[in-house]
Amino acid sequence: MMEQFAQVALPVPLPKTFDYRIADDQHPVVGGRVKVPFGRQHKVGIVTGLSSTASVETSQLKAIDTVLDAQPVWTPAVYNLLQWASRFYHHPLGDAMGAVMPTSLRKGRPATLQQQKWWQITESGQNQPLSGLSRAPKQARVLQLLTHGPATQADLIEQDIGAPVLKTVAEKGWIAPYSPPSQANAWVKSFAVTEEKPTLNHEQAMAVATLNASDGFACALLEGITGSGKTEVYLNVLEPVLARGQQALILVPEIGLTPQTIRRFERRFAVPVTVMHSGLSDTDRLNAWLAARENQAAIVIGTRSALFTPMEKLGIIIIDEEHDPSYKQQDSFRYHARDLAVMRGHEENVPVILGSATPSLESLHNAKTGKYQYLKLTQRPGNAVTARQGILDIKGHHLEAGLSAPLIAEMRQHLQQGNQVMLFLNRRGYAPAMMCHECGWLANCQRCDAYYTLHQRHQELRCHHCGHQKRVPPQCGDCGSTQLISVGVGTEQLESQLGELFPEYNTVRIDRDNTRRKGSLEGYLADIEKGEYQILLGTQMLAKGHHFPNVTLVALVDVDGALFSNDFRAPERLAQLMVQVAGRAGRASKPGTVLLQTHHPEHTLIQSLVHKGYQAFAESALNERRQAWLPPYTFLSLFRADGHEENSVQQFLQQVRQTLAASPVQQDECHIMGPMPAAMAKRAGRYRWQLLIQAPSRKVMQQWLQVALPAIQQLPLSRKVRWSLDVEPQDLS
Repeated sequence: MMEQFAQVALPVPLPKTFDYRIADDQHPVVGGRVKVPFGRQHKVGIVTGLSSTASVETSQLKAIDTVLDAQPVWTPAVYNLLQWASRFYHHPLGDAMGAVMPTSLRKGRPATLQQQKWWQITESGQNQPLSGLSRAPKQARVLQLLTHGPATQADLIEQDIGAPVLKTVAEKGWIAPYSPPSQANAWVKSFAVTEEKPTLNHEQAMAVATLNASDGFACALLEGITGSGKTEVYLNVLEPVLARGQQALILVPEIGLTPQTIRRFERRFAVPVTVMHSGLSDTDRLNAWLAARENQAAIVIGTRSALFTPMEKLGIIIIDEEHDPSYKQQDSFRYHARDLAVMRGHEENVPVILGSATPSLESLHNAKTGKYQYLKLTQRPGNAVTARQGILDIKGHHLEAGLSAPLIAEMRQHLQQGNQVMLFLNRRGYAPAMMCHECGWLANCQRCDAYYTLHQRHQELRCHHCGHQKRVPPQCGDCGSTQLISVGVGTEQLESQLGELFPEYNTVRIDRDNTRRKGSLEGYLADIEKGEYQILLGTQMLAKGHHFPNVTLVALVDVDGALFSNDFRAPERLAQLMVQVAGRAGRASKPGTVLLQTHHPEHTLIQSLVHKGYQAFAESALNERRQAWLPPYTFLSLFRADGHEENSVQQFLQQVRQTLAASPVQQDECHIMGPMPAAMAKRAGRYRWQLLIQAPSRKVMQQWLQVALPAIQQLPLSRKVRWSLDVEPQDLS
């Protein structure tokens, strides 16, 4: 019998597959997992090919240890998408596949749903008189609950019935295990709309009609001002998709947006809704992933990596807040979920909807040039009116933890009327720096070009870049003075000050420090909706997508730091953030007010947004990008390198530059900038440099990188420094 070999992609940073022998009793499948020896370890990889020949001497080849799957892990469309993404972002295929696979599958666990244990009452149990169990009330409760039909062990435990009680009742023969019928496709038969639908306004109805007319792949940009009812459009478009028995994939940028989104979809449709995000346990994530693959889930709502969830009958993809930077993975496999979602829609021949109040300039450009359908929602439904906007010039004003007297007075007025107030400050901790009042010394991180942030509650200094922490020093590091003061304002300090200014009102702070515990964010959001908190304070976690009908005043406490950035995307990010934050005000029938505190009220970005709106800003910004020959009119890739020796890092990127410049693909329109130090030149004890390249089209950029990368990987210094390539980067710092 002819010997067979498998090509296996492994989760290692090497751009190649590895050949392994297949034993006679093994039957691996392309796209399935296998466990193989690799060096002194054993790794789980994906089979990418089967053949009767090997690329190296067969006597050197090791055999596959275990075949883990009898069927491919992903559907063909997702498998093809991963292969395409690996080539486009120039990332090793095995490493890319490992990065987006549930952890349980990466560890080699079976790709089967963890079946819950079910119990049903037996004939003997039904004949058992409950009155005779007065001394065993929990046993009586089990029988009582199961008379209504079978139930899971988890449901029974929620009723305060422990596993030992169930074991005792089962040993008496009163209950027995139960096997429920397969849930795959079960929801299709019972699909129903379970909530009365609000009447759509003209713009919403037009958008729904246009989107429902799509047959097969089409990409639409749905631009709707905050509070204009984009989610209602999504719900109306989903209805015929679900009615046909097809599934929906909905991406949201943050875990924090999932609770409200899930509730909206669960209220409207009687179908199983599955959630996918990094906050899930390994088992829960695997179960959600497999439920989607086996069509037990009708709607999958998730963050970035949920894009790669296999779905048996995908019918539509929706990307909410498509402009959000968190759709771009910033390390390892640096993919952009929004761009790959459009590719997946094309691959699976299903429509893709990109929704945002503040679309990215790239998506706007695609819409204006006819590449995407362009739909607009310019009105808030019902009685909701657009919030009144104002600028507070705080030059020369006394500030109470960053709050000016006019803002405090406005807050008091809204609170006294029984409304809620939201304050936005994108800086967590107590203060962004600690300084000596005597000599001006600043507590800076020894490992980064950055200052420590003071966290007063824990009496700690923390570096938000490398994670280093230390106790607050008793005295100055230079002159020994004990006169140490905080500089600037963070959310922790503002929360403390609000307690003093408004003792009669409850304040909630929502930032990464305050929502680490599982379920804490959902708890806070539920309490806000109940009106238990009157003052809402947070970072951008609070700014995105949430619907708080009683918030009538929103204030941006400090945006000045973002007005003068060296990143060409900074104005776009700030404009999007300002509009998104402002959109939290006056979302129901109550009129809203948005106030912006700044030392630079005359700044063109602020004036343009407040008086003309995001559309006018975007037109102007696109025009500037065209003149400066920046994306979306050109395409960028960024080489980053870091190491303990600054000279080696700089030399390596200089050699990369020479390699790129010598490439035959290099044209007049191709440009190389650098090497240059990164915006933060030292981080976690490593020196950081970068090299930026620019090409007139994606095709030219891909050809350029394809030719140059093999030579770059052979450079001797490439093994002495840590380096990466970011294709179409969103962050140049």
